[in-house]
Amino acid sequence: MPHPTRRRFIYSTAVASASLSLLPITRQALGANGKLSIGCIGVGGRGGEDMNGVKHENVAAICDVDTRSLDKAARGLPQAAKFRDFRKMLDKLDKQLDAVTIGTPDHTHAPATLRAIAAGKHVYCEKPLTHTVREAQLVAAATKKYKVVTQMGTQIHAGDNYRRVVELIQTGTIGDVNRVHVWVGGGWHGGDRPTAKPPVPKYLDWDLWLGPAPQRPYHTKYHPFHWRGWWDFGGGTLADMACHHMDIPFWALGLRHPTSVEVKAGPALHPESTPQFLIVDYTFPARTAAGSGKDNDAGHWGFLGQGSKFKGGPAVKLSWYHGDKRPPFLLEKNIKWGGGTLFEGSAGKLLTNYGQHQLFTVDGEPMKVNRPQPFIPKSIGHHREWTQACKTSGPTTCNFDYATSLTEAVLLGNVAFRAGEKLEWNHDKGKVTNSDKANRWISKVYRKGWEIKSLV
Repeated sequence: MPHPTRRRFIYSTAVASASLSLLPITRQALGANGKLSIGCIGVGGRGGEDMNGVKHENVAAICDVDTRSLDKAARGLPQAAKFRDFRKMLDKLDKQLDAVTIGTPDHTHAPATLRAIAAGKHVYCEKPLTHTVREAQLVAAATKKYKVVTQMGTQIHAGDNYRRVVELIQTGTIGDVNRVHVWVGGGWHGGDRPTAKPPVPKYLDWDLWLGPAPQRPYHTKYHPFHWRGWWDFGGGTLADMACHHMDIPFWALGLRHPTSVEVKAGPALHPESTPQFLIVDYTFPARTAAGSGKDNDAGHWGFLGQGSKFKGGPAVKLSWYHGDKRPPFLLEKNIKWGGGTLFEGSAGKLLTNYGQHQLFTVDGEPMKVNRPQPFIPKSIGHHREWTQACKTSGPTTCNFDYATSLTEAVLLGNVAFRAGEKLEWNHDKGKVTNSDKANRWISKVYRKGWEIKSLV
């Protein structure tokens, strides 16, 4: 397939029964009160948190396939129009909505995102940004061309601890970093397909919940929560958590696209379900100075501040662990953190999780340093960054250019697992260069009426 930046897009839906080509957008004027009109797609669980995160604006519409979540949300938003199908919401309220939040299962992220971009809406979408690598490329190209304001829901990116870690790394506190370990405990896996066929609850539109996924009978092993363990709907623990934890090395080191990906894994309990544990080894190329280099331009992400000494860095090997696997250093030091990131540099080590970080010498002894003067400003809040940028056309810290690169890398780990082979990845060509088998898992087949298509 041609590189997605040379594409135009058509998004087909069952409601439209025709293709909507992506056209240059016309920004809508805000209402008299200066607030955005936002439609929230998915209002239960994480989607409900996103809805609450934008309530300082005008939540004009709410949408969910589960009427329990929809009715609960409506009690606090009596002015909001209610929908079960996001396609109908976007069609009916096309002139009223400025922006949308998307907090649905992974398999419907890209269909909702691309349809919203096609309608000229700003988009806040939960992680992982897409369900497949190809979808990440399509979203990246669409966002670049049509210039809507975007943010991926990696809320911890707005925390102060991550900012202090980035400052330490980018001012050379632990020297040049060429090794990173990222881990979380536990693991999502689906097991065997259930054989029972209980009736679909009256509160749930099962066909809409399936969306682009192949038809299968309803079961509680999928909805409302365990869908993450099934390839048709999610991507296991890697897709669930890596966009949070790999965010910090991507940010601090200016990582972009891996060149190779290799896995060690426990067996999947069923071909349709995700593995119980996974270790993924990524190789990232050396980065050039910010603002230079075709594919390593970290400056346009907006994460560098006055005082940063970030000048790129050497090639990096990054290892991801889940399913109670841990990097050796934690075992040696008897560190029992449930999840986190370990940077290994030429002058020391830095260990961090969401809320704290510790410094060590190269030999693993506690290290005290003179900390740099903070140069990354405090966040106004992850959701407020996005809503403010929607009004001012300013930057966001997890925009879809950054987020599609992070998501692509994360999902390539699952591609390597499913292919059972080490991958040599060429981002510019959008393909694995050493395995036709692996390229099968870069994209997927969509149920009729939910296709995402391209025009060259």
